This record gives sequence, structure tokens and C-alpha cells, in this order.
Amino acid sequence: MAIQYVFIYLQLLDLLTTLVGFRLGATEASPFIRLFMHAGPALGIFASKAVALALGAFCVYARKNYVIRWATYWYSGLIVWNLMIVLVCASRPGA
Repeated sequence: MAIQYVFIYLQLLDLLTTLVGFRLGATEASPFIRLFMHAGPALGIFASKAVALALGAFCVYARKNYVIRWATYWYSGLIVWNLMIVLVCASRPGA
């Protein structure tokens, strides 16, 4: 059950680091997420998190915990990437 909590926590961290990156002038790299962002950056990110959580819930329902485990590795790397982007954007003059 702990891996599901980690997955949810990583979704929250991804949401927060992405929103901070947007405030500092970063852009979304994923074409899939950019489709959601036509309604607005924050709403797009919230929609993508809703999809991720729904897929995670389906994996729990289908007893595919190994998929959630792999997704936690992916999101862990993604959060590190987001933090690097935030640091780069924050160190630019005028940020």
C-alpha cells in the first residue's frame, strides 16, 4: 500500500514544481500535457494530474502494482528535472 502513497505524493510534488516553473517562465515540454493546457496552465496541469491519478487507481483496481512502481521511478526523475528547470529559471537575470 505504501507505493500508492508515494505515487500520490509524487503527483503533488510534480504539480507544485511545474506550477513554480511556470511562474518563473518555464514552459511545458510534453506535447500531451500541452493539449490539456489550452484551457489554461494551472487547469491543464490539474487535468493531467487527474488523469494520472485515475490511471493509478485503475492499476490498483487491476492489481498492477508493478506499473505504479515504474511510474514512481518516472515521476521521481521528472521532479528532479523540474527542480533543475526551476533553479535555472530562478538564476536568470530578471527572474
